[in-house]
Amino acid sequence: MNLSYRWVIVGAGALMTCVALGAMFSLAIFLEPMALSTHWSRAGISSAMTLNFLVMGLGGFFWGFISDRFGARPVVLIGAVLLGLALVLASRATSLIEFQLTYGILVGVAASAFFAPMIATTTGWFETNRSLAVSLVSAGMGVAPMTVSPFARWLILAYDWQTAMFVIGILSWILLIPAALLVRRPPISTQDENAPDTIADRADISLARVFRSKQFIVLGGTFFACCAAHSGPIFHMVSYATICGVGPMAAVSIYSVEGLAGLFGRLIYGTLADRLGVKRVLVAGLFIQAFAIATYVLVSRLEEFYALALIFGSAYGGVMPLYAVLAREYFGPRIIGTVFGAATMLSSIGMAFGPLVGGWIFDTSGSYAWLYLGSAAVGLGAVAIALAFPPFATPAMRSAAPAGAG
Repeated sequence: MNLSYRWVIVGAGALMTCVALGAMFSLAIFLEPMALSTHWSRAGISSAMTLNFLVMGLGGFFWGFISDRFGARPVVLIGAVLLGLALVLASRATSLIEFQLTYGILVGVAASAFFAPMIATTTGWFETNRSLAVSLVSAGMGVAPMTVSPFARWLILAYDWQTAMFVIGILSWILLIPAALLVRRPPISTQDENAPDTIADRADISLARVFRSKQFIVLGGTFFACCAAHSGPIFHMVSYATICGVGPMAAVSIYSVEGLAGLFGRLIYGTLADRLGVKRVLVAGLFIQAFAIATYVLVSRLEEFYALALIFGSAYGGVMPLYAVLAREYFGPRIIGTVFGAATMLSSIGMAFGPLVGGWIFDTSGSYAWLYLGSAAVGLGAVAIALAFPPFATPAMRSAAPAGAG
């Protein structure tokens, strides 16, 4: 198979992550108009996103496991069909519980079918510039706030939130199903055949022992804390800016600036990781993220939000693809979908806390200050965990280690 096709995989993956995760995260844009139209509480609406992340976590592990055995194409094709269906059904919801179930569960199941399988597939197509390639696939998440979110806001202003969500569901079918059909299995890597130097390459190792290894515990713990730190600030950013006096469309533009910064952050951090080492770039990015989150309590004007969005967006966007590269380096290609799916499950649990806790903090105190301060503290915790990453295994290290050692 022509290896130039790997860039088709990157393009298809970027499109799918943009549409799928953009549709999911657009609930932040729907939050205000839904609360005003339906009189549902912010915490109640936000809890749909919490359900979304919890289900997405379990789904990521399941779909990653399935993609290791059957390939990514059937997984993302099923996800494409489910996502459009979920958004169409959620747009017809007439009660909060109905919306929470359709949006929270079905969108979560559908969205989880894209990220881990496509990232895992992409790592198999690249032996060099792997960090950059993975960053380009996940760059779709950075493009989403510049495309799906403003489009959702325009539809809401032109029609209503139900029509906007329905239209996005239909467009998900139109864009995702053809993209899913482009996905192919990666070719067999000569590097992987001749240089088995990862935990998963040991013949007697089991998944249970992989998940108990220090490598996975640190990987999953860092991913969890990182996402727990930034999920609330991202989800409630539009509402926070609006409360500070920023107009609705301008507030959405802050979200878009974060997405643009995240796009460039993925490219910059991915390139640096290929040159300087993925672990040190990850630690630096996590520290910048924590600092930026804490600084949000000091801003109130639009230009200040823009400046901070550039720093925050590039940091959280830049570090996200690096977890997949670490998973590949530690565990190899054979079970990358399963391992990264499990790590994504932990990250999704972390993501689940932010929207719900942020809504509860605002409903209780009328302010988002404690959300940002608390999230910054969690972000520093992610830095501390990441410092515990063990060195990558080498053939010499493996031959000296007991069989099955984690």
